[in-house]
Amino acid sequence: MTALAIQIERLAKSYGSQPVLHDVSLAIPAGQTLALLGCNGAGKTTMIRILLGLIPADTGRVLVGGVDPARDPLTVRRDVGYLAEDQTMYGWMTPSELCRFLAPFYPTWDMHWARDQLDRFGIPQHARIGRLSKGQSVKLGLVVALAHRPRVVILDDPAMGLDPIARKDFNRDLVEHLQSSGCTVLYSSHLLDEVEAVADAVAILHRGTIVRSGTTDRLRDEVKQVLLPSAAIVGTTPPEGLLDVARHDDRVALVIDRADRFIEHLSARGVEHEVIDLRLDEIFEAFVIGRPRGWLDDSWITAAASA
Repeated sequence: MTALAIQIERLAKSYGSQPVLHDVSLAIPAGQTLALLGCNGAGKTTMIRILLGLIPADTGRVLVGGVDPARDPLTVRRDVGYLAEDQTMYGWMTPSELCRFLAPFYPTWDMHWARDQLDRFGIPQHARIGRLSKGQSVKLGLVVALAHRPRVVILDDPAMGLDPIARKDFNRDLVEHLQSSGCTVLYSSHLLDEVEAVADAVAILHRGTIVRSGTTDRLRDEVKQVLLPSAAIVGTTPPEGLLDVARHDDRVALVIDRADRFIEHLSARGVEHEVIDLRLDEIFEAFVIGRPRGWLDDSWITAAASA
């Protein structure tokens, strides 16, 4: 059995009377890169702060590298590399000074690797950090998050604020490092087209709950859009796993999770249909803003019956 690098069981967190996380369970095997997808306010950053031992959970169990961050937060932070969108670094320091400052806190700090990466990323080692470009600052944050050779890396929307080219450049550098390091990565983001190139697996967090998780290949295989004549839905019940319904003239477009059974049903009935593969961003949108209740729209059914 593959060891788990991150284990979350029935996690819950509220701020006052406002629930933020509810019954969240997630398991990330060692060596996997998992994209945690969710809209703003879904609870991604709160979950990450609990994983790092920065805030306590209300209920539930969390282990990072086998360690409970609520009981031993310093060990977790020593073993985890962390980079956030709003990462704060000392603007009056230089990158070289920052690396020398951080090294004593981490027994495994690799100064030679850090300096090589600064050169590779084109980060001037003796310029003031406060004068670096946004892209240079993000890449510097990545260097210092990884220089102690962590077993687990947590990235909280690190590329936000970068222009599209800089984001692609950052993710390319990240992918190259991940492919060679074998570390476990939790990558929280809503930049879906870029995360798709990085992630082995996906977890969708919506309104504080994990609504779907799985490998990227499995999600693409199981979540499909099905186009069929509107009249074909008259007198039928919604298929299991229906996520979204949209009408296009005399046809209806259904997005269905685990669509195989419904597709087999259509084929058995001889109903003409078309199956369309979806991108990761389209799958995410279906789970968080899909409208399956459209199936019950009376005006739709009437229009379909008269078509």
